[in-house]
This record gives sequence, structure tokens and C-alpha cells, in this order.
Amino acid sequence: MRLANGRRAFFKGSYPLPPESQVRFNTRAEERVYRALGERLARWAPRFLGSIERGGWHVLLLEDVGPATMPPWTASRTRRAAHSYAAFHHDTLGARLPRWLPRRAHAEFAGFWSRLAKTGELARTASLAGRRRADAERWIADALPALRRGETALRRLDPPFALLHFDTRSDNVRLVGDRFVMFDWPFASVGPAEFDVAAFAQAIAAEEGPTPERVLQWYEEILPLRPRAIDASIAGIAGYFADRAWRPPLSGLPRLRSIQRRQLKASLSWAARRLGLPDPEWIRAVPD
Repeated sequence: MRLANGRRAFFKGSYPLPPESQVRFNTRAEERVYRALGERLARWAPRFLGSIERGGWHVLLLEDVGPATMPPWTASRTRRAAHSYAAFHHDTLGARLPRWLPRRAHAEFAGFWSRLAKTGELARTASLAGRRRADAERWIADALPALRRGETALRRLDPPFALLHFDTRSDNVRLVGDRFVMFDWPFASVGPAEFDVAAFAQAIAAEEGPTPERVLQWYEEILPLRPRAIDASIAGIAGYFADRAWRPPLSGLPRLRSIQRRQLKASLSWAARRLGLPDPEWIRAVPD
């Protein structure tokens, strides 16, 4: 939007929702991040210009960083984004950060495979493959022990930890020259940088960008990663999408399940490569 003084700003607002809505806004949590961490995030977040409350609306005014820049995730754009993302994590690695930031958000991804197995809902994940459902069921049964070992390791990852954005994907970022700008900060937490970059890398692959392996190579030109933490992170992330991708659509978010199915395909294929599992060929039968 254009303000009265001619300055441009991005208007982000939450508004009153009907009681039956399944959408949940987090603008207050996001505002807290901007106010408390604005100076530290200056290179990687839009400037916070202020907030407004009126008629049930809660509005954030942010620096306008321009239109979407990805996709497509070209090699050049992805390398610049990975370098800047690594610099962001490096800047806060081992730093003292506010106590109100969650410290165990990444560990919440440590139980999806186990829970799906216990409830029998892995059959629902396999059903996404349609005519290849039986292949999916066999593959998942064989791979499940390794996936469960991988995800449970998320609970045992040791510091140093960094500030995590925890939702880094194309609709939450812009690339302005070499500056990688992230917005939508309500899920900010403190944890292993490997979790953030694993989620980021598989999201790029889901949008037909460079492979996760290539993203990690570029990232590690700035900040080394711990292989065990990457293995645990991608197993947990794949479990999350295995739990979400088959669920019914959410009212107000019609594209969500399609995006989650694409991320299931990207993350599970990568997990198989990382953990030495057979290629999950059935995953290619899962529709977007």
C-alpha cells in the first residue's frame, strides 16, 4: 500500500473469523518477534513500521520488499539464498536469545512416524499412491524402523542452537540482490540450524528447484552442518507430511493439501537417500 507521505508499506492483517473457521492467525506472536529482535534481524527481515488495532483487526505494517522472486528457483538464486540463510543462522548460533522463544519446537517432529504406525493411519498415507497403494504399504513397512530411529534422534540433538525462522518457503521469502528476506515470523524458535535448512531445502525441491543435496552444499560454504542432525530433521519433516498430506482440505486454505503432497514427495525421497533406503518409486504416483 502507499501511505499518505508517499512511502510504500506491506499491510498484513488478521481479522475477525467465524467461530467454525479452522484458520488461526498469529500476528501478535509475529509482532513480538519484530519488536524484540528487529535489530538482530535487520539483514534478513523486513523493517517493522508499526501496528494498528481497530474493529477486531490486528494489522502489521512492514517494509515492502517487492513482488515474489521465487519460484523459479534457479541455481543462482538458490545459491544466494542458501548463503544468506546460512549467514542468518551463523549470526545467532550459540547466542543468548529471549527466554520466551520456544526451545523444543523441532522436537515436536520426533513422533509422527511412530504415531502413524500406532494409529494405523499409515494406510492413509499409502492410499495417496492410488493404484500403487500396495507398493507404498510394502515400502513404508520396510522403511519404518529407519524412519522412526531417524525422527526420535531429534529429541537428542545437542547445542549450539540458533534462531530458527521455522517456516522458510517461497511464499514467506524474497531475494533482494544478495539479501534473503524472510517474513511470517510467528513460529520463530531456538533450535538446530539443521532443522531450518532441511525444511527449506525440501521445500525448494518440491517447487522443482535444485536438489536438497545441492542446497546443503551451498549452505555449507558458509556454515558447516552436522550429518546426524540433518538425518534426524529430514526424517521428522517427512513424517510430518506423511501425517498431513492425506487429510481433508481445510476451510479457507484450499491449496494447503496439494502443497503438502508435493512436500511429502520431496522430503520422503530425500529421506530415503539420506538413510540408505530403496527408492520410493510409488511416491511418483501421488498426485499434486
